[in-house]
Amino acid sequence: MTDPVLTRLLDERESFVARLTELVACRSVSTDPAYAEGMAAARAWWRDRLTQLGFEGAREVAAGGHPAVTARWHGAGRDAPTLLVYGHYDVQPPDPVEGWASPPFVLTARNGRLYARGVSDDKGPSLLAIETLGAFLAVEGRLPCNVTILLEGEEECGSATLARILETHRDDFAADAVLSADGARWRADLPTMTIGTRGSAALALTLRTAAKDLHSGRYGGVAPNALHAMARLVATLHDARGAIAVADFERDVPPVTPAMRAALAAIPYDVAAHDASIGIAPSGRDTADFLERLWLRPTLDLNGMWGGYTGAGGKTVIPAEAHAKISMRLVPGQDPAQAVAAVTTHLRAHCPPGATLEITPTREGTKATLLAADHWLLRAAEQALETTTGRAPLRVRMGATLPLADIVQRVLGLDTVMFSFATADEDFHAPNENWRESAIAEGFAAWVALLRGIRTG
Repeated sequence: MTDPVLTRLLDERESFVARLTELVACRSVSTDPAYAEGMAAARAWWRDRLTQLGFEGAREVAAGGHPAVTARWHGAGRDAPTLLVYGHYDVQPPDPVEGWASPPFVLTARNGRLYARGVSDDKGPSLLAIETLGAFLAVEGRLPCNVTILLEGEEECGSATLARILETHRDDFAADAVLSADGARWRADLPTMTIGTRGSAALALTLRTAAKDLHSGRYGGVAPNALHAMARLVATLHDARGAIAVADFERDVPPVTPAMRAALAAIPYDVAAHDASIGIAPSGRDTADFLERLWLRPTLDLNGMWGGYTGAGGKTVIPAEAHAKISMRLVPGQDPAQAVAAVTTHLRAHCPPGATLEITPTREGTKATLLAADHWLLRAAEQALETTTGRAPLRVRMGATLPLADIVQRVLGLDTVMFSFATADEDFHAPNENWRESAIAEGFAAWVALLRGIRTG
């Protein structure tokens, strides 16, 4: 039997793409103040569209940073569940612009994909979710449940003020669960539900060995080199096999059981093809080992290191100062503050003699999250995917971090179910970000099925 809401959405697919074209044209880069006009344009676009669709009270809410946009429809009654439907309107910078095959803020169709900055992360998936809600209001005059919309403006720069926004407007964002249009599905060829994310924390290091840079001829051999010292220091973070060598860093990491490894081994995945796709030497890992490392184990990575002269040509200098950036991905059970403290203690203990070390956390840590196996919204989402794809989805985890999930759990006590129709291979954060055109029809069908399931569940 044809669903009238889905029929409307599919019939208006060209209008959807036209609206997406308008939205991606808003240059809403949150990390760069030069894009303030584009951020404001995106907020205005969303306020207008939410009002057109029949949501009430579309407005901006802020707590010292980029405002979020919110609106609601609560006509389903007190006995119906309330969903906080989340997306974000901010995007990453387009740089390097010369790497794009088409202008980054002009939606361009090519070979079954739509290209533009933010089209996959997260404007396309967010618009898909909200247009589905709007189609219910247009066709049936109501939604199957109460809905509050939250469109964040700082996801791409760390969600710095989201917690304060939620704390300040706690009553406005009360709900039974969060349904996120952000989060990206793992693969397009395999129905999956992401039930867990890794947490994160980061540090910046500055190491000094002298009062000033020195001439390598006059001082070479008698003055310490800050870059040499930094290289020795960061090399102590891992052993010769690449395992993390920081005492207490993995103190609270839960063991990976044989049953968990067996579940990972049952997931179809071509590790050799993965290695080839990113241009690395074949790892020789089996699926269970690969996915355990990606989803269930923490990481500690050097993201950048610099100092001395880095310009064109050469300069014979002994640098007095070196810098590094370190990030970590954390798993359930790990506390970000404890992990940062363990790394800080290790670095201070291994700082080369005569050097001084400054360590600065660069963002508030985010905890890993893991959904309960019997969560009602997770089960509804899985049923929707099975209905629309004909295949029961596999439960997977995500190696990346979704700050929202930790923040709403901590501030509002809410669990987050990710129901995104972006896919991990769509080059978000890089030139030529893209979104599969097929995700539009797939996403409409799944969102309609999910909302129908909430009404009948």
